[in-house]
Amino acid sequence: MACPVNGARSKQVDMLTVRSLVRRLPLGMPATQYYFCEARDCDVVYFALDPQAPVFRRVDLLVRVGAKEGSDPIPVCYCFGFTRKDIENEIVATGRSTVAERISEEVRRGNCACEVKNPSGKCCLGNVARVSQECIQAVRGPQS
Repeated sequence: MACPVNGARSKQVDMLTVRSLVRRLPLGMPATQYYFCEARDCDVVYFALDPQAPVFRRVDLLVRVGAKEGSDPIPVCYCFGFTRKDIENEIVATGRSTVAERISEEVRRGNCACEVKNPSGKCCLGNVARVSQECIQAVRGPQS
């Protein structure tokens, strides 16, 4: 589904996620399918196809939306509080990041709640791996 503001491809998000993370839900909000826009240049976070349904922007959420942030702290894991800076600092100090392994262990223990903590409603591990690679490239330089 395309975001109505910038046209970016957006993914379905469960209503549980929207209800958990939007600061103030309007009374009588329709039960409709919402979509998550992760485009950095767009202020919209959640939108629906239903024109009567409200659109929710960054300021409407209880948490910072990591995909839309350009300054620290940039969340990458909402369940365990890891930020982009945490990953970067670990790579600078040790040459690698163990954040993904630590999150995976917590997931195995049943300690995550991505559907109510992460604005995308999805597990963060894919994003953590991407951010780790970006940080490795930034620290080591483009020749790595």
